[in-house]
Amino acid sequence: MTTYLHIPVYKATYDLVLEMFKAIKDFNREYKYTLGENIKKEAIGMVTDIYRANSSFSKKPHIEKAREKIETVRIFFRLARDLRQVGLKRFVDINEKIENENGVNSIFPIFL
Repeated sequence: MTTYLHIPVYKATYDLVLEMFKAIKDFNREYKYTLGENIKKEAIGMVTDIYRANSSFSKKPHIEKAREKIETVRIFFRLARDLRQVGLKRFVDINEKIENENGVNSIFPIFL
């Protein structure tokens, strides 16, 4: 079993989570502890699911959960953008990290 720290999807997801945490830090108080906490919870869950997929014989359920969480995070960030909590540049950067050929969504299929 390969250590999860060296898996490309783990690295991409971890970088994405760091970017999200930095963005949430700048949310207004009203959204930081509601929408921001929900984003953090889902983002940490993605990283955890990737770890579980790597350490489990049955990878598919964990990858499906991680895919669901990345889509949930995408919806939450869209809401944050519409509520003017995230600037356009940061919103685009986060979505590009999700969609990029080296990003999170592009690497998930290798596990299945």
